[in-house]
Amino acid sequence: MTVPSPGAPPGSPAEDRDTAVVEEAASEAVADADGDGDGAEGGDGAEDGDGAEDGTKSAEDAAAQLSEAEAEIAAQRELRARIAQRKAEKEGPIPAGAKLGGHAADLLAAVRAMESGQAAPPPPVAPTAAAAAVRAQDRPRAPEPARAASGSPATAPEAVAAVGAVLAEGGAPTALAPQVTAVLGERAGDALRADPWLLLSVPGVRPEQADGFARALLGDGCGPGDERRSAALVGWLLERAALQGHTALAFPAVRAALAERSVPDPDGALRHAIAEGAVLVFQDGAEDIGEDTQDGTADGEGADGEAAEGAAEGPAAPVLLGLDRYALAEESLADGLARLVKTAQEASWDEAAAQAPSPSAGELIRAVAGHGLVVHTGGEAARAEPVALAEAVRALGLRPVVAAHSENGRRRLGDGAVTVAGLLSGAEGPGRDADGALALDLLVVLDAPQLDVETATTLVESLPDGARLVLGGDPGVLWSAGAGRVFADLLAARVCPQIASRTPDPGPLGELVSGIGIGELNQVEAPGKEVVIVPVRDPGEAVHRTVQLVADSVPRAIGVPSGQTQVITVGHAGAVGTRALNVALKERLNPGPGRFGGFDPDDRVAYVPAPGRTLTGAVVSADAQGLRLDCDGVPVVVPRELVESVVRHGWALTAHQAAGMRWPAAVVVLPGDAAQGLSRPWVYTAFGRGERHLSVVHGVDQALAHAVAQVPAAERTTRLRTLLEGLLAPAV
Repeated sequence: MTVPSPGAPPGSPAEDRDTAVVEEAASEAVADADGDGDGAEGGDGAEDGDGAEDGTKSAEDAAAQLSEAEAEIAAQRELRARIAQRKAEKEGPIPAGAKLGGHAADLLAAVRAMESGQAAPPPPVAPTAAAAAVRAQDRPRAPEPARAASGSPATAPEAVAAVGAVLAEGGAPTALAPQVTAVLGERAGDALRADPWLLLSVPGVRPEQADGFARALLGDGCGPGDERRSAALVGWLLERAALQGHTALAFPAVRAALAERSVPDPDGALRHAIAEGAVLVFQDGAEDIGEDTQDGTADGEGADGEAAEGAAEGPAAPVLLGLDRYALAEESLADGLARLVKTAQEASWDEAAAQAPSPSAGELIRAVAGHGLVVHTGGEAARAEPVALAEAVRALGLRPVVAAHSENGRRRLGDGAVTVAGLLSGAEGPGRDADGALALDLLVVLDAPQLDVETATTLVESLPDGARLVLGGDPGVLWSAGAGRVFADLLAARVCPQIASRTPDPGPLGELVSGIGIGELNQVEAPGKEVVIVPVRDPGEAVHRTVQLVADSVPRAIGVPSGQTQVITVGHAGAVGTRALNVALKERLNPGPGRFGGFDPDDRVAYVPAPGRTLTGAVVSADAQGLRLDCDGVPVVVPRELVESVVRHGWALTAHQAAGMRWPAAVVVLPGDAAQGLSRPWVYTAFGRGERHLSVVHGVDQALAHAVAQVPAAERTTRLRTLLEGLLAPAV
């Protein structure tokens, strides 16, 4: 396994982060200060491939206040603290190292030295698997999440001034001071002076820029082997990996990446980073390795050494490195899911199942009656089955809640449905009981592939003992924009019933998308022009034909207005990215001077209030409070200072942004340079966003068929599957 490239490919989850604009500006500002802004890494400018465009942003833009997403994360810190406390209380002594080998054994030996009072470096080893679920009476309830604040928490002016002085001394723009202070805290100035590489914890700062800052502050007192540098690089590598969906990375991959960054002793650097608590180390499933050894040694020495060594060389569990936030999230999520499985009481809902509107719905009702955790898979038409389940449960006198990933998805479910974000914030749904748990008996979460591990953890921790959870979705779509692959890991673990819907999506579009899901790009009969292919030769023609389709052809031939047609492309940057397409579409559909920070009334927009969560809507007006939007019927006010970082024009979206949403018509744009960003899940997701019509602006020749047949989802390194398998027996 290799460390993901610091530059995200087109269409990757990292492109759709709401912090992208701030990160790009910060990266360019620091680059201007140290003269090294065009290095190989490229920061987030490399992700978009459009650094020149964003390089015009001022340093003041780089110091934009924290987004609502960061405020929401801050509001959940109390929950994280409870999780950490619970994990600490459950941990027993570190197990013997007889079943570990290689670097894992070395790391565990260092832990033993620390525990025995010896002088060896103390690299703490995280538990190899999560412990069993806590008993109901001992488990702390999740507090109700606070509503996200509109701006950043207040910081003392003197703290910002102190940071500004240190930044100026190191040749970095002082305009970054508020952002650095927000990340590092009130004593950020002292911390930054003692460890200049802490600048890497600020979004958008690249290693070569932090190196230049450190050289300016420390002079000859720093070098590539500085322990402070190596610890910061390890954290930076893991944070960058999280942008690609990983919750951990393999030990050899991180070691190789450090060597590429000129760290002279990568192994020693990793031991130091572990000892300092910058990173945790895991070998989940290690208890299953080498169980046939008779002498209890880690390397197979002794009478049965050869046999033991052979066992150790078998399916050895990989040594993984991860950040504590994702480690706690995955372990707590596994614990929470196990708790639901073990506390649910079996019921008999046979009569309700017999009255279900379809056989698949009846099967789902029976499964949920007997289990606390159920996975439901299927396409758009299959969403009716969990809805039927909720109606049946309500008729039994219980309290069901159906939640979708987006406002668009909630609207398609009808009255009574909520969004996951609204449920957790308390803005939607039944609220919470006296213990802080959600007041419900059954929670159905649709679009579950879009759940990142931290959101899923917060959701599961908020459920009361005895509640039932159904996670439903289409396993063929793109995974979450955030770290983890919760739905896929749960399917792979097979620790709960899995109900596969037998209700197919109808019509030519359903036939086309179903074929893509199994790796086949088939020609389908489309007598009603449900599917139209528009070949193009170059980017200019692709933009022209896209505008023509949205503004004229689709409304005239299909009867779908321009406002109900969504354009989907591979990335934000480039000649046919969302930025270029939105400029052309605005000029044709809603020309104007952009008097509200680049926006005019009736502009279509994409609002990203939190990572991985995109709301589509239209501009209503603007005033002293901010930009007023209508997002699928929900009024939203975006504070003026946040508009630039969380709002973009939305006639064109990426497939990651569009996941979990559907429109009457979709225009998917595939220019010639999009081939490297295509995969089967990307095509499956993009082509499945149209309800009545799909136009494909096609300029990638055979690359489309190749992607569907040969390019699966990019792998993500996660721990959830192994943790679940250690806690729960396989479902029968």
